[in-house]
Parts: sequence; structure tokens; C-alpha cells
Amino acid sequence: MARYIFITGGVVSSLGKGLASAALGALLQARGYTVRLRKLDPYLNVDPGTMSPFEHGEVFVTDDGAETDLDLGHYERFTGVAARQTDSISSGRVYTTVLEKERRGDYLGKTIQVIPHVTNEIKDFIKIGDDEVDFMLCEIGGTVGDIEGLPFFESIRQFSQDKPRGQCIFMHLTLLPYLKASGELKTKPTQHSVKELRSIGIAPDILVCRSEHIIPEKERAKLALFCNVRPDSVIPAYDLETIYDAPLAYHKVGMDRAVLAAFGITDAPAPDLSTWQDVSDRMHNPDGEVKIAIVGKYTQLEDAYKSIGEALTHGGMFNRVKVKTEWIDAEVFENGDAAPRLEGYDAILVPGGFGERGTEGKIKAAEFARTRKIPYLGICLGMQMAVIEAARNLAGMQDAGSEEFDHEAGEKRFTPVVYHLKEWVEGNRTVARTVTDDKGGTMRLGAYNATLTEGSKVAAVYGDTAISERHRHRYEVDIKYREQLEKCGLIFSGMSPDGKLPEIVEAKDHPWYIGVQFHPELKSKPFEPHPLFRDFVKAAVEQSRLV
Repeated sequence: MARYIFITGGVVSSLGKGLASAALGALLQARGYTVRLRKLDPYLNVDPGTMSPFEHGEVFVTDDGAETDLDLGHYERFTGVAARQTDSISSGRVYTTVLEKERRGDYLGKTIQVIPHVTNEIKDFIKIGDDEVDFMLCEIGGTVGDIEGLPFFESIRQFSQDKPRGQCIFMHLTLLPYLKASGELKTKPTQHSVKELRSIGIAPDILVCRSEHIIPEKERAKLALFCNVRPDSVIPAYDLETIYDAPLAYHKVGMDRAVLAAFGITDAPAPDLSTWQDVSDRMHNPDGEVKIAIVGKYTQLEDAYKSIGEALTHGGMFNRVKVKTEWIDAEVFENGDAAPRLEGYDAILVPGGFGERGTEGKIKAAEFARTRKIPYLGICLGMQMAVIEAARNLAGMQDAGSEEFDHEAGEKRFTPVVYHLKEWVEGNRTVARTVTDDKGGTMRLGAYNATLTEGSKVAAVYGDTAISERHRHRYEVDIKYREQLEKCGLIFSGMSPDGKLPEIVEAKDHPWYIGVQFHPELKSKPFEPHPLFRDFVKAAVEQSRLV
């Protein structure tokens, strides 16, 4: 039976609950325990799949097809445990489930209320799979006091009472602001946050205090006294040079020891932190640097491409180089030459996205990389733009484009080299979609197999011809143009097992030019970089030596 750690936040949002949860999970693993991490989000969206990347950052996709919060990416990168649909829930999903049950008559005519029906649904979700691991870490989104979060706080309060004493603990993450005028850290916001938490029946066992300055011992003692926690359970959380220092930094200040003590565990194995020491060494001691341009459409918010940034970092670790990325808005190339902005980069990456805005700029970036022999990685829409570029400039199809752009414009303007995917095979069933379907959860989502061509570049990169990767898209490259494009040098080197859906293209007679329909960044980890990013950065290193 799992022990539960509930992670809550106070004072302000974006303090790093997800990172703290992920680092704690890694530390417990280092001591030989098994863990699973979960995210409970109070927003009313069923999932973040229909949210703007500017609003919520990237959507992280699991193998079983869930569209989830980007924190699940942190969980996977730090623990290596593949997230599942049951590791992410929102108020929207909870209320949808409760109302569906009410419509079916499952509640036998009872009046449906937040307590107990909504809270029971949340508790049922929390305990899924609790016999599979030693520790279940559940992060509650938002901050204490948020009105939409109250059902979740009430649920974890009830849950801790339902379980035997000592099986659940609460960790509360807060901010200690520094007032420059008085030259001191202020503990009062944390005290008030804990008071708010206690007013709804939850007493934190551990305080994690974010601060830009060293927290004096007297302030830690004050927090322990006024917040009713043990002095050694007040854990400082300082700003770090890199997030991958977090496990070592949190271990140094005693987070894992405080957690084990709160559970009364006195015989825990000593942690083996060699993996994280190696990760830290590779981060802080690179042998060189490469510059990679990321030509996207949500570049104002780097969290929109969070996993891509991290996967490039992982590729840099493997190759012992620092990856210096520059985020370039694809729209700057729409009405001009891409060359002046892309000169001097060792590689170019074009990520995914939705809609027509910025796509002509992405096409120009793909053309620049192809003609200048610069390493290129196109992901999802980035692959589609590489195909359209080749169709226009190599195959002579000047009006090549995507059905997505015609749908958006409400008129036919292009020959659709990329079309709306209406049918595909998922396991042993066929999935059908139409353009008018609801947007949420209707894409080709989750892990699908692909078969790679023997002797191709990607087969060499993977070291195999059978792979599984995660997808999130509703438009697909049309296979009927394969022969025409391959004659021009764009090779379809990866296909779905039934041979109907192109998964990977690569340019012939180019040092490294690959487009993939899936999202390889979602499976990359600091201690296990994804093969594509590992090799892409290697190609960038080789390119840097040519200039």
C-alpha cells in the first residue's frame, strides 16, 4: 500500500511545485523506493488540449493518449516513470464524470453536491494504482485559497483521514519575499498561507520555502514555531543554475530525510545519487558550445516548447556541449529572406503548432537548412513544412500546402500535400474523425508504432527499425505524393506498420535533415537522451567545426 505525499502551494503561483515534486520523486528512487507522481488541476477545462500555448504552456502527451499539464513532463524527466491518463485530472473531468453518472441515474435520485459526490470522485482518482508503488506524490495545482481549488483540498483532507495514521503527509511550498528597503526576508506571507491551509483542516508536515536569499537559521526557527512544524522540516529552496541540480540541492538541505522522518521511516537505504552527480557534471562542465535556432510560432513563451528545450539540453549533455538556443518567431520570415537571421547557427529546429500563422516562415527555414546543408529537425508541423517546401521547390508543385490552411481560410487555395486525417488504426480498432468533430481529445494521440527503412539515416540513429513514439496531430502528409517526392530526394524513411501514414522523412545527400510526425521530445530524459536529439546535437557539433 502506497504512502501519500500531497504537495500544495501558497502565497503565489509558479514557485516550482512541479519541480520540487519531481526532484523528491528522484530522491526517493535513489533510495530504492518506487514512485508515481500525479497532478490535480483545479481549472474547469477537461484537459489542457484546447488551451492556447500562451495561456498554459505546452501540452504533455502520455503513451496512452492523455493531454496533460507540462508538469507531467518534469515528472517523467526526473523519474523515468512513464505517465498515464490516471496521473492527471482536472475539475472539468471530475465534474463531467459526476454529471454523466447523475444522468445515468447512478446516484439513485440523490441530490448531487460537492461534498460528498465531487470529493468522492477526486478521492477515487487519487487512489488508482496505490498498490503498485511505495510512494504516491500528488501535486495540487494553484495556491491555497483559490476558490476553484477548495474541492481538491477538501478531498485530500478527507483522504488523509480515511487512511491509517502516518500514511499521508502534506508538503507546502511557499515564497519568502525579500524586502530590499529593510534588508530582510519576510516570513509573514508563509505564516498566513499556512494559516489558510490549517483553516481548511490541513496541517503541513513539511515547509519548502522559495527564496532568492539565504534563509537565516533564526528565520527557519521562527517558521517552525509559528507554522507548527519541526525545525528540520523547514526546507529552503534556492534559485538554481539549472533545474537538474534540484535533486542534489534538495538532498543537501534534507528534503528526503524530512519526508522519511515524517512517515516515521528510520531504516531507509542511503541514496545512490551517482546518476544525478553525472548529470550535474555534464551540465556544468561542457567541452564546447553549439548554437541552435528554434523557428516557431509561440516563441514569446518558452514553456510552449518546454520539452523541446529540455530535450536539446539532454542532447547537449550526451555530447558534452552546451546548447545555446535562440527562439525565433517564424513570422519574421514571412515577407523576407530567412538567410540574414539564420546565418551562423549550427542547426535549425522547426517545432509543431496549429494554424497557418507563421507557416511560410517555417517553410523558408526548412529551405534554408536544406539548401545550405545545415542540420535540420522538423517536428510534427515542422515535418509537414519540410514536405511542402520540397514539393514546391523540388517537385515543382508551386501551390503545395496543407488542408489545414484552407479550412482556416474557408476557401481552397492549395494542393493539399498535407490533409486532414480522417481514419487511422489504433490497436485493433479503426478511429474515424471529421473536420466538424469537437476539438478536445480528437487528434491522433499517444504512442504508435512505426517501421523504419533498413539503411536509412533514422534507422542508424535509433539502432533499430521498429520504434514507438508519441503523437499529437490531426493533419497528415499524403502518401500519394511519396513517389514524386522521393524522386526529388525527400525519402519517406519511416511509415506506420500498415504503410499508410508517413512518420519520418529525410533528405538524401544531406548531412542531417530529418522530419518526424511525432514528438520525440516527450520521451527524452537527462540520463537517457532521445536518440534523435542526441544525434541532432552531434550533427550540430560537427557543423560547428566546419565554420
